[in-house]
Amino acid sequence: MDRRASVQLDETAKRIIEQLQQDGRRSYAAIGKAVGLSEAAVRQRVQKLLDAGVMQIVGVTDPLMLGFSRQLMIGVKCEGDLERAADELAAIDEIDYVVITAGSFDILLELVCENDGQLLELLGRIRAVPGVVSTESFVYLKLRKQTYSWGTR
Repeated sequence: MDRRASVQLDETAKRIIEQLQQDGRRSYAAIGKAVGLSEAAVRQRVQKLLDAGVMQIVGVTDPLMLGFSRQLMIGVKCEGDLERAADELAAIDEIDYVVITAGSFDILLELVCENDGQLLELLGRIRAVPGVVSTESFVYLKLRKQTYSWGTR
């Protein structure tokens, strides 16, 4: 999925997004009061933002507190077509995050595993993707901060 194409947001849409970044469960009526729109208008605007892929509304959890024993970032070095490798890695359901990067690694992945056996199986699948040369795993020991409230520009 190409996320480089920017969607033009008016000030009201930005304020709605900021309201939801502060509290994703905030009611449409409360958002409407804050931004000067009716509840129905906020509902329509939020749906358009969701449909356009500008945002998602999800419950963010700490997987380590939910019975998953491993959460990790994997740095991937590749040769050849990075976008093709990234697309193939993104097709692996257990991988939550895929980004092409500049620096020591070509691609970064984030995933959550139930146990070391699942992690070992996934590492084998990742390393079997054409173009993947090597991987380095960074196992998360404890989540200290995770926010999504950077606002809008």
